[in-house]
Amino acid sequence: MIRHAFLALAAMSTPVMAQTPAIPPAKLLTWPDLTKRPKPMPDATVDYGTDQMQKVDVWLPKGKAKAPFPVVVMVHGGCWTTSIADRSLMNWIADDLRNAGVAVWNIDYRGVDRTGGGYPGTFADAAKAADQLKISAKTFNLDTRRVLAIGHSAGGHLALWLAARPKLPASSALHTAHPLRIRHVISLGGLPDLEATATNANNGCGTEVVAKLVGAPTPQRPDVYAETSVPRLLPLGVEQDLINGREDRIIPFVMATDYVAKATAAGDTATLHTIPATGHVELIAPETPAWAKARRLILAYVGKTR
Repeated sequence: MIRHAFLALAAMSTPVMAQTPAIPPAKLLTWPDLTKRPKPMPDATVDYGTDQMQKVDVWLPKGKAKAPFPVVVMVHGGCWTTSIADRSLMNWIADDLRNAGVAVWNIDYRGVDRTGGGYPGTFADAAKAADQLKISAKTFNLDTRRVLAIGHSAGGHLALWLAARPKLPASSALHTAHPLRIRHVISLGGLPDLEATATNANNGCGTEVVAKLVGAPTPQRPDVYAETSVPRLLPLGVEQDLINGREDRIIPFVMATDYVAKATAAGDTATLHTIPATGHVELIAPETPAWAKARRLILAYVGKTR
């Protein structure tokens, strides 16, 4: 269930202008506009742990698509909070990619509101869910040589963080010797900079959730952002595309511009794609210009032209 404050922000229309525009702004999508539609279903579900959130939905191409299938790791948002959203919020765009000949590995994880969530559990879940792809690839005929990750909102942070895992020091509780290699990341209205999120009261997730996500400082871990916030791990060494709506009331636009500036300064290739007349919901609705942009980037990456 979507939290009321989160819903209210998403439901708001285009910001009021100083002068009335000649053409009324388009009505932005609300969460019910998406979630009340008939929901497509995945082809399989894989467990990577015992908790009910430690699951991955697998979406497989049909028809003339040839195996092994190119695969996208998909990460849902919801303020890192299970009660706000789970992986099923991504079903509509997962189905769209499946129909375009691309497999989807749609992961779930324990949010900060669940036992075991927060630090290190939420991060460890995302990592283990991604690494399960290497284990299950042969079962589903998935090509893991050039994996792209895509995440929405808080999932944009986790998608970028998954690409950053090779940068984690061996001393980190989140370190894995041979993590799944992410070659390209697309962030849809993401929150990659946790420090900035924690100090920006205008973001729709609020600031308190970040403290729950990163955990309290300890003598052994005095800097809680060093291994959790993506800018601290730059450069990632992978291409990054950020797609953001100018009318997004949940994720302040500055989150994207500031991150791209940091990533570029660190030597990464990071591109911001600004989509007009677009809020937060449009980013994961398959009929929108925002998703069309993401879809084109994905298909170009995997070598398809449809």
